[in-house]
Amino acid sequence: MRTTFHLKTLAVAIATLSVASMTNAAGLDRSGQDVTAFFQDGTYAEAVYTYIDADVSGYDSANTNPSQNDYVRGDKTGDIAESYDFFRYGVKADINDTFSVGILYDEPFGAAAEYTQSNFVSQGDLDASVASITNGSAPSFAAAQGAIDALTPGETAGVLTPVQQAQLDGLRGAVAVALAEASTAGENTNVEVRSQSLTGILGMKFGANKNFQIYGGPVAQRIQSETKLRGLAYGPASGYTSNSNPDMDYGYIAGIAYSKPEIALKAALTYRSEIDHDIEISESYPLVAIRAIAAGATPEQAAAAANRDSTYEITTPKSVNFDFQTGINPTTLATAKVRWVPWSDFVITPPLYNDTSKISYGPDGLNLVEYEDDQWQVELGLAKRVAPALAISGTVGWDSGAGDPTTSLGPVDGYYSVGLGAKYNVTENWAVSAGGKYLWFGDAKGRLPSGKIVGDFQDNDGYIAGLKISYQGK
Repeated sequence: MRTTFHLKTLAVAIATLSVASMTNAAGLDRSGQDVTAFFQDGTYAEAVYTYIDADVSGYDSANTNPSQNDYVRGDKTGDIAESYDFFRYGVKADINDTFSVGILYDEPFGAAAEYTQSNFVSQGDLDASVASITNGSAPSFAAAQGAIDALTPGETAGVLTPVQQAQLDGLRGAVAVALAEASTAGENTNVEVRSQSLTGILGMKFGANKNFQIYGGPVAQRIQSETKLRGLAYGPASGYTSNSNPDMDYGYIAGIAYSKPEIALKAALTYRSEIDHDIEISESYPLVAIRAIAAGATPEQAAAAANRDSTYEITTPKSVNFDFQTGINPTTLATAKVRWVPWSDFVITPPLYNDTSKISYGPDGLNLVEYEDDQWQVELGLAKRVAPALAISGTVGWDSGAGDPTTSLGPVDGYYSVGLGAKYNVTENWAVSAGGKYLWFGDAKGRLPSGKIVGDFQDNDGYIAGLKISYQGK
């Protein structure tokens, strides 16, 4: 006779916390979009709190000339990663031995970063800005303006040599960038992205022993963001600000699962669709106003050109999750999780930012955020029941990241992790779980959409802590 594994005492904290990613470890992934609450036996409910903290620091580039892409190590950036927390909730019930229903809430995508020092902060010193951008060839704002005034008549007469024309264009660019940077003096670069998702699931078991289950349902997703680019690091884009208003749109989830209760085996493959958001956005771009005034526009006309309210589309990525567990012996459980997200298909392209970039970068312009690679994430774990009401677990994990170089707003290329967790059954139905992970982040260079490397971030780490309260009944 085969031993029956008691899943309620084998289930453990860290195997189901699914605090998946951190600070652009891969794109904007945060929660891992976990659905394992739906596969619990009987009536089940959980509430999970996750706290993420990281130290992501590096060096800016001493090369602030927008037309030169060479990275030159500059000043320390300080820690740019802000602490971040989120909640996850899940409720599941069996209608009968065939059909189950569930509702899941999570916060799947997010970002929180702020630079408080280095050339990612607007200093407002026109002389220092011009001297830095021109590598000292124009030691002050007045010197640059004087040189422009001296060369402009030759341009008008068409007698400048190519070298002189390049010098004039460079000086005009340096003056414009210095003025744009000074327009937000004292402000820091920062980004914040928040999202919420509500998933409804209907599942149907089938097969001779009801071992198989198909499931699916609608997903409602809300997302909003705020971005401020400050300092000479961003060149012509210094001072750019965007606020994307909250938008709610819809997708779906679908999957198939298999279980074999006598050996505590559960396996599930889950697909989540892309979700298209039509988002209202407000943008401000100081360089546009500076160029407009230089071309003869009035201050009112320049302000109108530099500030725009419009609508644009963001498509949050599809994903595939594979969740697996099996009993090794009556008190030990092995777990595995694999996740794939095609971040290489994801872009953020605000209209004013994109239109302004077309002047220098061609008819397609630039995206504000984009990634080179898809994300792969793997986590393996072991859980052990050490007492009738207590289980402990350990995990190791790997996240591929979404490419290096990557955006300067999240300069991390994946991670390795180790985790520990514990679950205590307070009563037959109620349990408390707690767990934590330590993460070693992959080194990454911060790159602007133009391709310029503006930062180098190495030897960074972070931790994740989670607490879960769960109820399970027949």
